[in-house]
Amino acid sequence: MMVFWEGYVSDEMMGTFAPIVLYWVYAGFYHLLPPLDRYRLHTRRDEEDKNLVPFATVVKGVLLQQLVQAIVALFLLTTTTNASGVIVQPSIPKQVLQILIAMFVMDTWQYFVHRYMHQNKFLYRHIHSQHHRLVVPYAIGALYNHPLEGLLLDTVGGAISFLVSGMTARTAVLFFCFAVVKTVDDHCGLWLPGNIFHLFFQNNTAYHDIHHQLQGLKYNYSQPFFSIWDKLLGTYMPFNLVKRPGGGFEARLAKE
Repeated sequence: MMVFWEGYVSDEMMGTFAPIVLYWVYAGFYHLLPPLDRYRLHTRRDEEDKNLVPFATVVKGVLLQQLVQAIVALFLLTTTTNASGVIVQPSIPKQVLQILIAMFVMDTWQYFVHRYMHQNKFLYRHIHSQHHRLVVPYAIGALYNHPLEGLLLDTVGGAISFLVSGMTARTAVLFFCFAVVKTVDDHCGLWLPGNIFHLFFQNNTAYHDIHHQLQGLKYNYSQPFFSIWDKLLGTYMPFNLVKRPGGGFEARLAKE
């Protein structure tokens, strides 16, 4: 399978840096949009009043996590490459299967680690609560985590998904770019008409918004793709998406 970067940049470099660049392009796109109050899940006043960390700190935190991810990814992708440098790319159906396996593995890892970080009071207080300082999520803050959580939840989870699926570095470019876009979208705080992720994934922006609400902290742990583990293990919280007086939407717990 030919790709546009072939002959210019190695698959290993693309797999390392393309997801990082795409994160800032996609999250930056959301950040530069006009207010779009009629599509927001929270008002702009809520974002200003409820969030407990300044924007500049969020940006620094994300950059730190991406630095660690880049180091691990570059090491992993280069050390698992065939010593001869000749890579035979699998057939398209096999690559699709590998991506689906990686999605399931990543979901499984993140569900159980994420849930444990909520159940263990020490880990929640000292590590995971940093992510929940963004009570009202927004796109650029999608990867705002404590450095240890970023390493354990995202970086290690991504590495395990890559190794278990058996995908090549080239397939990994597609998978990790998709995972990044999905994660950013889940935190964008907007319910936009025609959003493809809202159409095809039950685990979406409103689903994850429930988890960031105080009453939903112990529910909807699944991320970033499916809601399988929440439903199997009793942590799924259904919700209703209702129009907010004055414009926008609210994701309201169905079992308050």
